[in-house]
Formats: sequence, structure tokens, C-alpha cells
Amino acid sequence: VQLQASGGGLVQAGGSLRLSCATSARTLSGYIVGWFRQAPGKEREFVAAVAWRGGYSTYYADSVKGRFTISRDNDKNTSYLQMNNLKPEDTAVYYCAATIGIYTTQPRGYDFWGQGTQVTVSS
Repeated sequence: VQLQASGGGLVQAGGSLRLSCATSARTLSGYIVGWFRQAPGKEREFVAAVAWRGGYSTYYADSVKGRFTISRDNDKNTSYLQMNNLKPEDTAVYYCAATIGIYTTQPRGYDFWGQGTQVTVSS
């Protein structure tokens, strides 16, 4: 499964961006797609995830709850991360990843990764 993240950019604090994660897979049925971010000098951290299995389950890190919304488009096999009310501390490279395994917030639990897209929030 190949993933490609896009949609990053430079935005002022309080602004919004929408990231997209497109896949080469014929279907994402059974997968969980997660978004992670990594700021300079910091470890990669979980942001949000959406399940393509069972119901429409979504998961969020506490730091983004109420500001970020993850969604999926079944027809396009694409995940989106709508980021509102962005803060300078949201600045990082954002990655999307996929796993056929169980839901986890740990990067090592994801088997497939996209190349990352830079998000910079100015104060």
C-alpha cells in the first residue's frame, strides 16, 4: 500500500488547513489510517486515526480534540485531516500511515507510511 500525504503549507495562528492522504490501494477496507506529526527534535506523535472497518470509528490525540477532524472518502480511498484553529505548536511534518492491525497510537504499529507534508503555523 502506497500512501501520499498532501495539503501542508504555511498558515497564521488561528487558520485552517486540510491534509489529504491518498492511497494506491484498490480499497482501504479493513485498514486503519492514522495521521502522525514530527516536530524538529521531537519524537513522532499520534494525531488522529480513522477506521475503514466496522463502523465509522475515529480517534484523536487530546492536543487536537475539538480542532482537528479526520474523515474518509470510501470512493476515493482517501483520508482527510481538517485542521482548524491552528497553533504554532502544531508546526511539524505530518505523515499518514496505515495498518491492517489493531488500532494503536504507536507509530511502530503502522505498516505503511506516506512521505510527509510540512505544516508551519506562524504566530
